[in-house]
Amino acid sequence: MNRHLRYQIGIAFAPLLLILPVYAAQAPNGSTALLAVLETSDLHSNVVGYDYYKLAPDASIGFDRTATLIRQARKEFANTLLLDNGDTIQGTAFADYQALVKPPGCDQVLGIYKIMNALGYEGGTVGNHEFNYGLPFLNQITGSSFKVKDVQPQARPCAGPDFPIVLANIHSLQTNQPLFAPYKIIDKKIVATGKDGKRVESTVKVGIIGFTPPEIMSWDKRWLEGRVTPVDIRASAERYIPEMRKKGAELVVVLGHSGLDDAAYSPKMEHTNWHLAKVPGVDVVLMGHSHQLFPNKDSSVPQFNLPGVDKVRGLVHGVPAVMPSQWGKHLGVVQLHLKSDGKRWTVEQDKTVVEARSTQTAPKTFVEPDAQVTALVRAEHEATIAYVKTPVGRSAFRMTTYFADVGDPSALEVVNRAQAEYVGKYVQANLPQYAKLPVLSVTAPFKAGFPTVADYTDVPAGDLALNNAADLYLFPNSLYAVKVDGAGLKAWLETAAGRFNTIDPSKSEAQELVNARFPSFNFDTITSPDVRYEIDVTRAPGDRIRKLSYQGKPVDASQEFLVATNNYRASGGGGFPGLDGSNVVLASPDNNRDILIDYIRNAKELGRKAQGSARSWRFAPVKTAGPVVFHSAPDLVGLAQEAGIDNVSQLQADDGSGKGTALYAVDLSK
Repeated sequence: MNRHLRYQIGIAFAPLLLILPVYAAQAPNGSTALLAVLETSDLHSNVVGYDYYKLAPDASIGFDRTATLIRQARKEFANTLLLDNGDTIQGTAFADYQALVKPPGCDQVLGIYKIMNALGYEGGTVGNHEFNYGLPFLNQITGSSFKVKDVQPQARPCAGPDFPIVLANIHSLQTNQPLFAPYKIIDKKIVATGKDGKRVESTVKVGIIGFTPPEIMSWDKRWLEGRVTPVDIRASAERYIPEMRKKGAELVVVLGHSGLDDAAYSPKMEHTNWHLAKVPGVDVVLMGHSHQLFPNKDSSVPQFNLPGVDKVRGLVHGVPAVMPSQWGKHLGVVQLHLKSDGKRWTVEQDKTVVEARSTQTAPKTFVEPDAQVTALVRAEHEATIAYVKTPVGRSAFRMTTYFADVGDPSALEVVNRAQAEYVGKYVQANLPQYAKLPVLSVTAPFKAGFPTVADYTDVPAGDLALNNAADLYLFPNSLYAVKVDGAGLKAWLETAAGRFNTIDPSKSEAQELVNARFPSFNFDTITSPDVRYEIDVTRAPGDRIRKLSYQGKPVDASQEFLVATNNYRASGGGGFPGLDGSNVVLASPDNNRDILIDYIRNAKELGRKAQGSARSWRFAPVKTAGPVVFHSAPDLVGLAQEAGIDNVSQLQADDGSGKGTALYAVDLSK
């Protein structure tokens, strides 16, 4: 189906677009208009409100409900501009099915882009996760013509989104030009009000420009090295924005797939929007990547409490900015009041209103999903469900991450065993120079209660299917192995121990154990009967690992190990010392999740003793004057005890956070 025909079909989903008057480029002097810029970001292919890991509907997420907010906004505002800020095509089993199991043909549109086309999106950028499936796939599904190594040239672009995708800071090494168009100027037709109060039809030229974190070169090194290169984000903005203005852009919207950071600017920094908001000529900054909500007057997130950031009004250095959290939970709305001098439109900044509208209308109540959107991807959705139900084995015990922060290895050990076994066999067969080195493995509790109580891995005892494996290993990473010495291993574990706050034993008031700003996916854990160590949370981060031993002997600083991990970590993801890609000895083409599935198939049945009880670390014992608390799903003390965690107790079944979690205490003296 050609793009023109798809566009016509999409018209049915946006009745307002059926009115096609003749527009004048210039409105009379004194004319005013309200343009609402609508943003989605970090949808992560949550196309419908459904949890493919639990095989159950989930009303708290889903593009189908965001679509309802979009339609509501279009009824409210005569003029809207709908844009997407990236991390769109990856993140669920739905996405993996379309990318890895049954990719669309060249003439087929990716499921989430079908929805965006129908909703009439007018522009977008790419996030870091767009690169997870490689450049050939990204080239195809975006309808691009990349000139990069390993992307085969095509007679014509494949089917893709009906809107421009812009990205200014990633260049092809082959051409030294941007991989995507760096910016686009959109002739946006609007309805305005003349000085005399009469309706005026006009056009405003809106320039959009996109940026993504340069760390993609580490996070997806296997796909990107030797093919593309990042260029300076701020310098790109300073180059292109004046060019956009010169070409007639009356408004400039930055699609910055990042958050805010007021550290001294560096071309390698991950969160650049604080600096981009300072670039002359920027009218709006659309943010994302860090999965937060902005504006939000109650937010305690450090990036929203920086100088120049107004978390109540949604301003960064006076520039309106919005971040609509993640997974379709919110729609960013920036109401721009425009005024014409007869030659061009400008923004009346003092009238700007910024908000992030939620799909949740009351406790446990959400807007209805858009039935037309759901129908668009029904076939792909049902095929994904059938796919993830494919059986692979059995487990005699329940594998969860509810108590991973206090030492439960039940959902981690099977991953580590699968990774270590794979690396051990590969080394013996192909890398004899490393055959005598001990093989260890690390993994992390990818799901640990953020943002709600639903965000935990919970695989019940019984039959195991592909969806359970996806729950145990969330991301489509590839297995890597690195060589580290004892000092490097300790430094690795020290960084992971940043998951915990520093506890003062003398305090009588309750102290939070877990540092909520430290992502659980960076809490790398060894689960091996050969390794033992303690984490002393009374000491400052970087000085917490005690009694690190291997096979009963203290680990020497020069002792060498091979450690199985993933491409993200081995290539520098998370900023772990010594992990920058230089010490990789195995860059496997195999996916960590597929390796886990093969391990389960071969094992046939998992048992707690063999695959769920090797607890390598414990807290260094210390008696505290007051309780040390953490949060998890309610009424699960029995589950902790089954896993050998006998020092936790539930204090409150509802901790009052609104996340559905309970308040627990951990006795560090035991």
